[in-house]
Amino acid sequence: MLREVLLSVSRSEPIRDLSTSLPVTRDIVNRFVAGEQIADVVAVSAELVSDGLSVTIDRLGEDVTEISQAEQTREDYLHLLDSLDRANLTADAEVSVKLSALGQSLPVDGELIALDNALAICVKAAEVGTTVTLDMEDHTTTDSTLSILRELRGDFPWVGAVLQAYLFRTEGDCRDLAHEGSRVRLSKGAYREPESVAFSDRREIDLAYVRCMKILLSGEGYPMLATHDPRLIEVAKSLTTRYDRPKGSYEFQMLHGVRPDEQRYLSAEGETTRVYLPYGEDWYGYMVRRMAEKPGNLALFMRSMTSTR
Repeated sequence: MLREVLLSVSRSEPIRDLSTSLPVTRDIVNRFVAGEQIADVVAVSAELVSDGLSVTIDRLGEDVTEISQAEQTREDYLHLLDSLDRANLTADAEVSVKLSALGQSLPVDGELIALDNALAICVKAAEVGTTVTLDMEDHTTTDSTLSILRELRGDFPWVGAVLQAYLFRTEGDCRDLAHEGSRVRLSKGAYREPESVAFSDRREIDLAYVRCMKILLSGEGYPMLATHDPRLIEVAKSLTTRYDRPKGSYEFQMLHGVRPDEQRYLSAEGETTRVYLPYGEDWYGYMVRRMAEKPGNLALFMRSMTSTR
């Protein structure tokens, strides 16, 4: 019921207009989203980098319905990369890209359109000296996303993948991608998936996450461990010792605004810590859909407002 209510709210223009005008809403959004313009996200990135953190930037927007929208997303990423280069941030800031925003779901040649647009972004990223990670979306896009990943890695082997631990298939995908030079972000999973393809019990998801961490940390690739869970962070540290992983051969990732003190604490310990930093005008739909896809995200955002570690 909560999911349906939140999705309805995300589509309501009057509620959106009211919400975006309320000071309390803006305060919450400003905590989790780095503004609406490229200049905003570059400025926030510079602040985070100066604190010893790395950044991966996501331009908000998904499920485009027209080729022109996909092309605009591509152009915005190209401008963003140029701006990061001018600000001397490309050593510490990369970009995360949702293929649905590049045309993956378009009814005619969607996968090819997304591949071409992602290729242009990768070319620019290589030119300015940074990297790209392909975000993962709901399970229906997994095969297509991994197919595009393989194509891109033919020319750009550093393109990052994202795997979601709660999917039954993910342990196998981890084994396939745990090879030398392979950058893999492991998340628990943010989408509401059917029980036929994913774990739904919290304990089962945590156990799956640990199994996937073991595969990635014992492999030859570069694991990017995306979690805010203190227990899983401690397990990860233990596993890096077990598998003789030196600091810098893996990293932790957290959302912007969630447990910021813990982000800085990990960085001060010498752990590479990267902040997932969204920006853009579609922040309203982004935040409400994240809560709708997994209502537990609402509690996570609210707890983070008072969290110190």
